Amino acid sequence: MKINLFIAALFWSALAFGQIRGVVQGADSVQTKPLKNVKITLLGAGTTVFSNEDGTFEILLGKQNPDTLLFVAKGYRPDRLVVTRSDRFLALNVVLISGQLVQDIVVNGQKQPHGISKMKTLHVEELTSAEFRKAACCNLSESFETNATIDVSMSDAISGAKKIQMLGLDAVYTQLQFENIPFLRGLESAHGMSVIPGTWLESIQITKGTGSVVNGYESMAGLVNFEFKKPQEMPRLGINAYQNRFGRTELNLQGGQQLNERWHMGLFASGATIYGNIDHNQDGFRDQALSNTFNLLQRFSYQGPRMEAQLGVQAYSDNKFGGQTTYTRVQPIGYGMELASEHLSLFSKTGFFGKKPAQSLGIIAQLKFQNMSGLYGLRTFMGTERRAYLNAIYDDIIVSADHKIKAGASFQYLSLSQWAGQPFGTQVVGSERIEWVPGVFAEYAYSGNRLSAVVGARFDQHNLAGAQFSPRAHLKYAISPQLDLRLTGGRAWRLPNFVADNLSLLASSKTWIADQALLPEISWNVGASLVQGFSFKKRKGSLSLDAYHTRFSQQLVADRDTLSGAVVFKNLQNNSLATVIQAEFSYAVLKGLDLRLAYKFQDVRALFDGTLQTQVLLPRQRLFANMAYQTRNKRWNYDLTYSRYSAVRLPQGGQGSPWGLLNAQVTRNWKALELYAGGENLLNVMQHHPIVGVQDPFGENFDATEIWSPIMGWNVYLGLRYTIK
Repeated sequence: MKINLFIAALFWSALAFGQIRGVVQGADSVQTKPLKNVKITLLGAGTTVFSNEDGTFEILLGKQNPDTLLFVAKGYRPDRLVVTRSDRFLALNVVLISGQLVQDIVVNGQKQPHGISKMKTLHVEELTSAEFRKAACCNLSESFETNATIDVSMSDAISGAKKIQMLGLDAVYTQLQFENIPFLRGLESAHGMSVIPGTWLESIQITKGTGSVVNGYESMAGLVNFEFKKPQEMPRLGINAYQNRFGRTELNLQGGQQLNERWHMGLFASGATIYGNIDHNQDGFRDQALSNTFNLLQRFSYQGPRMEAQLGVQAYSDNKFGGQTTYTRVQPIGYGMELASEHLSLFSKTGFFGKKPAQSLGIIAQLKFQNMSGLYGLRTFMGTERRAYLNAIYDDIIVSADHKIKAGASFQYLSLSQWAGQPFGTQVVGSERIEWVPGVFAEYAYSGNRLSAVVGARFDQHNLAGAQFSPRAHLKYAISPQLDLRLTGGRAWRLPNFVADNLSLLASSKTWIADQALLPEISWNVGASLVQGFSFKKRKGSLSLDAYHTRFSQQLVADRDTLSGAVVFKNLQNNSLATVIQAEFSYAVLKGLDLRLAYKFQDVRALFDGTLQTQVLLPRQRLFANMAYQTRNKRWNYDLTYSRYSAVRLPQGGQGSPWGLLNAQVTRNWKALELYAGGENLLNVMQHHPIVGVQDPFGENFDATEIWSPIMGWNVYLGLRYTIK
């Protein structure tokens, strides 16, 4: 009798090399069932794992590329499967037939757009390039349009800056990284999300709660890691062109080239412009800032027998121009907004491999320079930032593959000059400071059949904030083959930059009042999540429920309630907290039709005007629905996303109304060409009076920061993607 071994492998990226995740099942003519204790060996790396009771496994890719996976199961014929790093995110169906000879292997693969890693101890949600294609993903802020965990909103009605929020907290409380390198910090945090093209991304990993101590001390709400496409995996040429109704044009290019046996090169280039001079609500102010953005990234990768390395340089400039329609560069009449920024970054990642399996030393380094200058009416802004970052990580196994350790040391340097004018040009606020932060860390990880745990701590010595200790613990327990429980808890901290962290508040006439002796913000975060997988009518689905609580000590808040004509920056003593509960359901309703539903509740409060109140401009509730359909021949994709937001609290006791956002897109696929067309805000929701005191922009009541919903109406766009492999 023929015995079939069915292997369905799901590939996910992890660390520098990527991880292979999968499930092994045994099938005969009667039934198919998961196989436990299947020996799975990555031959080149010399790494071996065993499948769990539900047949699942996860194994880390090593230095060799390509490599071979060997599957050995009692009663089944062994099989080999060749894998490369470019195989990540693929779903492979491999059928083995017993007998004297193994017959042809038929492989079918498809991109996995979204999912929560079943094998990782931490709660890690991963978005792939297939998920990004569901919307007009031209920059990083738009990469989260089909995601319920990350919220994206507008900061002010003048510059059009976008900001993200996680666990009800602003982006400054989320550790943002580019391949485990600090990303979008300081002066870059206000506008950087709209500068980096989303088409450059391979994936995004979202970790809720305090992350690993290896990555740093600032992950209060969580960690978002952006993985850019690697030179050795890039097509020879990739093109994305975009045009929308509001006068926005983008062209993104990318291409990879093998230089020799060990070196690869990747080049990314992007140009974007917004030229639409639009004033839909006829209030005399442009609904969007005009802009010109140019971005260039070149990176190299090296793969040797004992070492791997990545080197890169990125430079971009971003120029914005907005305000009243009467304000032009030729005749600057009225209220104007101008913002110019230049950024230069050098980075490297080097991995050295020991003779023992899974033994390695990784060194990450970065140098970054940023300069920004701007004008908001009568208010000026100037900032210059220099950063240096170094992180050395030693990775090894102790006793057995179930017990792993990581240890290392880091160093951060910051030179920051930030100055902002007061509303009527009489004073300036800001600071010039230098930060030195050496640190050490250690982390232990245990991986058993049902229980896994990660326990770590780091110690940092900040020249301004003093000594800081950050312990963290994460646990995962498989209650059943389909039900996982995760628990997490830990301490994080950061030293705020009240000017750079709040650039959008310059778009008002409120005076800034700040204590120059700012204290470090400290938070404790605890969380729990349940993830239940299921199968109904032979179609898979999942249900997840998670809750996270963050309590701050010395949080720096921008109090807009105490004084009507001022923003008061102050450190609170144990008077700020955030609790977020989220439930998400996903199911393949029909073949090719996927449904995802989510509900999120946010209770974020702090002491404003002497009372513990809800944070301003933050909806307490969000409903989310996404439906994606792909035809049987995979030539057509249809995507529909709807989000419903509850009312928000405004400063001084006002309230913003609830609203909903409906987006849709259709994509036609050919072999190398994709054409897509879509609509945004199809319900034509608009905040009709987004600017307070618009009749007197230089008066005491002017405020363009009370934004909670779209200020522009419905939008349509067209685009194409062309790839030469």
